[in-house]
Amino acid sequence: MTALARANNIADLRALARRRLPRPIFDYIDGGADDELTLRRNSSAFANYELVPDVLTDVSRLKTETTLFGEPVKSPLMISPTGLNRMFYSDAELAVARAAAKHGLLYSLSTLGTTRLEDIAKSFAGPKVFQIYVFKDRGLTTEFVARCKEAGFHGLALTVDTPVAGNRERDRVNGLSLPPRLTLRSFLSFALHPSWSLPAITGSKFDFANVSHRVDALAGGPMSLFDYIGGQFDRSLTWRDVEWLAGQWGGPLAIKGLMTPEDAKRAISSGATGVMISNHGGRQLDGAPAPIDQVAAVRDAIGDGPDVICDGGIRRGSDVVKALAMGATACSIGRPYLYGLAAGGEAGVDRALTLLLEGFERTMILAGVNDIANLGSRHVRRRQGSS
Repeated sequence: MTALARANNIADLRALARRRLPRPIFDYIDGGADDELTLRRNSSAFANYELVPDVLTDVSRLKTETTLFGEPVKSPLMISPTGLNRMFYSDAELAVARAAAKHGLLYSLSTLGTTRLEDIAKSFAGPKVFQIYVFKDRGLTTEFVARCKEAGFHGLALTVDTPVAGNRERDRVNGLSLPPRLTLRSFLSFALHPSWSLPAITGSKFDFANVSHRVDALAGGPMSLFDYIGGQFDRSLTWRDVEWLAGQWGGPLAIKGLMTPEDAKRAISSGATGVMISNHGGRQLDGAPAPIDQVAAVRDAIGDGPDVICDGGIRRGSDVVKALAMGATACSIGRPYLYGLAAGGEAGVDRALTLLLEGFERTMILAGVNDIANLGSRHVRRRQGSS
């Protein structure tokens, strides 16, 4: 039995990824901002909710299909956009997309991905979303919209919680740069992980495949991750820019990175068709609430129509059931599939998705719910004494 087959949960895949990756690369996946309070809270908050099952319900057949960004998907789980996938495995985003296709899930590609959006579109026929920023150079954003239309992407997700890079101290300590480079501090860690280091050195050029044709940020050599991110995003972004983007795109659009009912309502009134409740995986504002704690209030604020996606902290299939019972349309995952990618490429991502989806269906059966449309607030309650 392979190491992947012996992985019984996402924590096991995390341990495999930690073994395979040099310390600076693993810490980039694993770390958060400042004291990492929000990072830990994103997952631990699910323990504050109990599932209240029905009994004597016919659960011989389950209906898990739903619609996201206007497209049918087999399960209410989606691939959240994550950048720099080639740092974790040579097949990068393509490996993730292939695994998502196997399970009939929606895939989303990051602006800061290492695979061109056109190449994703050619290899992935399923529902796909492009995660976009409004850059200082509005022409680049306009170009992305046109390219996504031409390539057949089904939706956009506008990330709004990055006016400046969060204080990710693990990356500062490790001196993480793009592309990764050897330093006295990191040399031993890279040398002790040849299965990662050799392909990274001998493989294709590391770049931001979707933006390097306009501004090759790495042309002058390695640069700090903080320097790159800090120089790209427009701090003057407002709701008028959301209205502008919605008009440019004319299709399904989610706002990713909002946390409050008030902002959710403003997003919908500005032209968005859905929201992704997210604190960027605890990598931006430390001290922000966990997404699961905001789901019910956001759903109450915007009603039944728009997508509400709980982004962050998912480690078990039961977490997805809890989020749906509180009003989410779906959940999105980042670290779980990145741990799988780092541990074993496409097979590792497939293992992560299999574990979560099997756990999701098992929980539905045990909760006595045969259709996700029947999940509701009566199936979940806040645990007494939780805060």
